[in-house]
Amino acid sequence: MDTFVYGTLTDPEQVARVVDSYAFVGGAVVSGLHPVEGRYPTLAPGGEVAGRVLRTDDVDALDRYEGVDAGLYVRVTVPWADPPGPPAGAAGEGVAVYVGDPARLGVEEAVDWPGEGSLRDRVEHHLADAAVSIRPVD
Repeated sequence: MDTFVYGTLTDPEQVARVVDSYAFVGGAVVSGLHPVEGRYPTLAPGGEVAGRVLRTDDVDALDRYEGVDAGLYVRVTVPWADPPGPPAGAAGEGVAVYVGDPARLGVEEAVDWPGEGSLRDRVEHHLADAAVSIRPVD
């Protein structure tokens, strides 16, 4: 699975502590989301965020690290921009992105996901409405 990382998992030493096998397949920018620093890094509607695309088959380890089962983060899919589309060797039509719960990360004053429902529902609604996408960068 290809995953856009923008915080602690941009550090190869940290990634090696989390998963057994991985590769960074290039830099990328997500348009339509911007970084917010809280207890841990997260994303909010609008702007852009630069990071890296991490490839690993150990999705369960990433989910544990990000606290998905505990509701700390949700994993959503952001589509590749068209054009330029995915870089050579990219898997699938989109990239997984972890978005943290603003209340749990202490940034609820800085992050407002529009809409109703769960965090996942509100984030996915924004992804579709704002045409959020990812593009490779050198």
